[in-house]
Amino acid sequence: MAKTQLGARVDDEVAELAKARAKDRGLSVGDYIAALVREDTDGLRARGLEAARRFLDEHQALFDEAEDADRAAQGAHAA
Repeated sequence: MAKTQLGARVDDEVAELAKARAKDRGLSVGDYIAALVREDTDGLRARGLEAARRFLDEHQALFDEAEDADRAAQGAHAA
């Protein structure tokens, strides 16, 4: 996979923390940052899917009613 170089300015403390944590995990700083981004975006996707599930759980009856009304209207027009 091709790699792109990114540049970021962070406090000295943050830079040292990143280096230390990457070393603890046996990763380069770049790989550590990539892992953080992946973990964050995977979590975002999971939270989005969970929110969609809660929305449908709460509102599914409305969608079902609208779909039934649409079918009934189409059936009335077909007759």
